[in-house]
Amino acid sequence: MPRAERERQMMDAAVRTFGQRGYRAASMDEIAEQVGVSKPLVYLYLNSKEELFTACIRRESAALVAAVTAAAEPGAPADRQLWTGLVAFFTHTAENPDGWAVLHRQARTHGQPFAAEATRMREALVAYVTGLIGATAREAHGAPDLADRDVAGLAQALVGAAEALAAWANETPGVSAKEAAATLMNFAWTGLGNLMAGERWTDRETAPR
Repeated sequence: MPRAERERQMMDAAVRTFGQRGYRAASMDEIAEQVGVSKPLVYLYLNSKEELFTACIRRESAALVAAVTAAAEPGAPADRQLWTGLVAFFTHTAENPDGWAVLHRQARTHGQPFAAEATRMREALVAYVTGLIGATAREAHGAPDLADRDVAGLAQALVGAAEALAAWANETPGVSAKEAAATLMNFAWTGLGNLMAGERWTDRETAPR
C-alpha cells in the first residue's frame, strides 16, 4: 500500500480514537489495531502520540476551514454568504463528529502546543467572518461606520456561538445542519441587520433623556 494511503488510514483511526476516547485514554496500540498494523509501524510513520495528535488537529482544522470558505458565494448578499458558510460549518461538524470533538474539546483542554493549533483554526474562521461583516458595513445603504474593533468583536461572538451550537447539535438527536444554521441566523443576523441600518441597542436606564 502506498505510504500516503497508509498514513491516511492511521490518521482516520487516530481521529476516531482521540475523538471518542480522549487524548489521554487513547493508545497507539488501539490505533494500530484499527488499521491492522503493528504499533512500531505507527511510530515509524508518525513518530509519537504527541505528533500524531498534532497532525490530527492540523488535518481536521484545514478540512473545516476549507469547507466553510468553499461555500462562499462572492457577490451574493451578506446574509446569503453567512447562511451558506454556516450551513457548511454545521454540515461538516455533523458529518465529522470525531474530528470536531478533537478540535473543540480535546485540543483545547490538553495544553500547548495542542491549544495553539486549535486557536489557529479559530482565527482563520474569525478572519473570514470579520471580512464578511466589514464588507457588509461598508457596502450597506445607510450603514453605520463600524469601527474595526466592533467588527472584530462581532466576528468573535458569532464564531463562538457557532462553536457552542455545533457541540449542542451533535449531541442532540434530530438537529440538522440547516436547522442549526437557521437558529444562529435568527439569533445573530436579525441583530446584525438592524446594526447595518444604523440601529444600536442602548440601556434605557442610563441613556440621556
